[in-house]
Amino acid sequence: QVQLVESGGGLVQAGGSLRLSCSASRSRLTILGWYRQAPGKQRELVASIGGSTNYADSVKGRFTISRDNAENTVTVYLQMSSLKPEDTAVYYCKGWNSDGAYWGQGTQVTVSS
Repeated sequence: QVQLVESGGGLVQAGGSLRLSCSASRSRLTILGWYRQAPGKQRELVASIGGSTNYADSVKGRFTISRDNAENTVTVYLQMSSLKPEDTAVYYCKGWNSDGAYWGQGTQVTVSS
């Protein structure tokens, strides 16, 4: 079973920055992504990285996804800048390999106005 461990959420003022991290060991994950879910809303894809990167329109130019492939551990980052109150949500990491898809536990990001 692949475990994705997230970190980096918190409280930040509008216009500020945060970086989220998500790591998995011995996972063979090929595609990684970040999703978010705000209260009362559906979970939505924020960004993904595989052979290329993809971003939701609402975060283009403000968020950057990247990954680091160490010997047995893959880490995906989400650098978030120019944060807005509407970015407030629980952010989830998701990874895919040939066996299926896996979710992280979620990390809260709160942007105050």
